Amino acid sequence: MVKKFKSATLCVQAGWEPKNGEPRVLPIYQSTTFKYDNTEEMADLFDLKKEGYFYTRLQNPTNDAVARKIAALEGGVGAVLTSRGQAANFYAVFNICEAGDHIVTSNEIYGGTYNLFGVTLKKLGIECTFVSQEASEEEIDRAFRPNTKALFGETISNPGCRVLDIEKFARIAHRHGVPLIVDNTFPTPINCRPFEWGADIVTHSTTKYMDGHATQVGGCVVDSGNFDWDAHAEKFPGLCTPDESYHGLTYTKAFGKMAYTTKLVAQLMRDLGSIPSPQNAFLLNLGLETLHLRMARHCENAQRIAEFLQQDERVAWVRYSGLPGDDNHDLAAKYLPDGSCGVMAFGLKGDRQTAVTFMDSLRLIAIVTHVADARTCVLHPASHTHRQLSDEQLREAGVAPDLIRLSVGIEDVDDLLDDLRQALDTIDKK
Repeated sequence: MVKKFKSATLCVQAGWEPKNGEPRVLPIYQSTTFKYDNTEEMADLFDLKKEGYFYTRLQNPTNDAVARKIAALEGGVGAVLTSRGQAANFYAVFNICEAGDHIVTSNEIYGGTYNLFGVTLKKLGIECTFVSQEASEEEIDRAFRPNTKALFGETISNPGCRVLDIEKFARIAHRHGVPLIVDNTFPTPINCRPFEWGADIVTHSTTKYMDGHATQVGGCVVDSGNFDWDAHAEKFPGLCTPDESYHGLTYTKAFGKMAYTTKLVAQLMRDLGSIPSPQNAFLLNLGLETLHLRMARHCENAQRIAEFLQQDERVAWVRYSGLPGDDNHDLAAKYLPDGSCGVMAFGLKGDRQTAVTFMDSLRLIAIVTHVADARTCVLHPASHTHRQLSDEQLREAGVAPDLIRLSVGIEDVDDLLDDLRQALDTIDKK
């Protein structure tokens, strides 16, 4: 029986197992191509008859080692790294959808994903219906169509910080014979493993906590191996019928539980690219080695700051699931018992200019587009990441005009509190 290691051990050691005399640290295979001694060996690789490396657009040893680590952390059978988080979300959907298909998604998702699903996929002939994740199962059921191929949500929504009821969404998806895809970027597998609650596919923007230091942009798609594609073969012909571009090979028959990730690499990466560089994968792996340590500090600091903001009379509201009075506190207790993440949302009493004055007065905390790394940062989504959305779309996505997204880092929390306090004092002077 193979021992199942805990997350902390997987963060440090999973994915790369050096043989005798090999480097202890995962090496960077900075090569586009790989040599073989005869044409038959190369031909078998192109026909997917053998595993191996021949071109980094499809597979690279550094990238694959890091993907294996993330798959182990999530409890999946396989994973594929992508060049960014949005590529991961796109590939997760496009791997099972084509023109004429439809997906259903929570409306409380990252603005870039909202635009990807609502605008860009529509140009490819894939329709999307947005639903409130707080809606009843019956109401969400009504959004499904005969051509619906997936249900999508974020474990913790960005920037609204709402917690997804994963079991509820999984029940709905499986009732309609489709997989549940969950973006698990904010809690990471350290604080939540969606597969354990019924999700089928997980995505990540590895740019965030997994990297943890804002050094590389990347994404990942992880497959649980649990969804039975053949049981719904009429919905997923790309996986369950012969692929003419690979001599009539059928992915589910040839690769079993690895069908989904194999098709993603063999078809989508082959034709569209969006791979990370081996150098970026190496940097991501360094971040993963301390993920279990950093997430605990992020959550500890965020809890202190959320409590501080909640008690300040100049703050109108705070949304952080660690607060006992938060609307999603019960869901967090179920899905995120060890903590959620370092990201929270809050609003100040006043108008949009009040938020601008506050943010411009911060000295230690920086205004940046990024979120979820070692340094504390702040953003006003209505003016920045979500500015492409109308006021109505902002409200539908859970983004109020006064919403400030605060991503708490791993600095000394007292220094962060001092900075927030002096910025709030600046409002009083205006």
